Parts: sequence; structure tokens; C-alpha cells
Amino acid sequence: MPAYVIGNVEVHSPEIYEKYRAHTLETIQQFGGRFLVRGGEVEVKEGAWRPKRMVLLEFPDMATARRWYDSAAYQAILPYRKEGAKTDLVLVEGLPA
Repeated sequence: MPAYVIGNVEVHSPEIYEKYRAHTLETIQQFGGRFLVRGGEVEVKEGAWRPKRMVLLEFPDMATARRWYDSAAYQAILPYRKEGAKTDLVLVEGLPA
């Protein structure tokens, strides 16, 4: 079953966040993942959630998504995201094909 990483990112230091963003794709691809959403327009239809910058990643399965997040390559760039942005991030298992 595929798994997804859903993030809401509020960048407050663009120059620091760029150090993270510039290397994210290569870490994702190492684990067979891909971006489905990377920024772009957000339109809220209901509720109080006001996302800033939405990110949606797809991985082959939940175990792979976890391995990506815990990998040395991703952990090496993660401090830039944490310093340059406020982020809400969840991993969620998808439906079978």
C-alpha cells in the first residue's frame, strides 16, 4: 500500500529553508518517493485550517516512508527546515491499488 507524507510548511527564513529545499528531492528519490504537491495554490473550503505551503509526498509503503524520514541523508538536512520554517508533518497509509 502506498504511504503519504503530508506537510504544512510556514517558511519564516527563506535563505535557511532554501538549504533544506535544495536537497530534499534527492533524499526522497533514494527511497522511491516522489512529490505529488510542492507548494502551489491552496484554497480552503471548510474549517479553520489555514495551510501555508502544502507538501505531499508518495512512497511505496509506510515502512519506506519511515526509512526516508529516519535516513542519515534526510536527518542531515532536517535542521535547516526546523530552523527556517514551522512545519506540521504526518505520515499516513494509503489505500491498496
